[in-house]
Amino acid sequence: MIDQVKAYLLSLQQDICDQLEQVDGKAKFIKDNWEKEGGAGGGLTRVLTDGTVFEQAGVNFSIVHGDNMPASATALRPELAGRNFSALGVSLVIHPHNPYAPTSHANVRFFIAEKAGEDPIWWFGGGFDLTPYYGFDEDAIFWH
Repeated sequence: MIDQVKAYLLSLQQDICDQLEQVDGKAKFIKDNWEKEGGAGGGLTRVLTDGTVFEQAGVNFSIVHGDNMPASATALRPELAGRNFSALGVSLVIHPHNPYAPTSHANVRFFIAEKAGEDPIWWFGGGFDLTPYYGFDEDAIFWH
């Protein structure tokens, strides 16, 4: 399951970057692969700077692994205790040049907690926020 979600999220990252480059018409994303120490994960950071439309945009993929869920996660979900976990996600932050266009932040993430001999527990999460520099009531009503 992790391989399928990873492939989908990397494809999503590519699609988002392609669309932002097309809209901008000038700037291109620079890629930077990274890895956590000890094989605990890694990712692909992609950054676009000094474009025609976008001052800066980052679209990032990451995957991390651990042997135990943190206590903050197991306090309300005791069935997660003693399970190893993986978390994968794509996040983006987009800063347009136009001060009337809001900064955007979005992320989608996938968690899976596994234990030998038991079914995995998995879920998706995410969100999308806009940060306007100039507020307009009609925009707030439309967004909410």
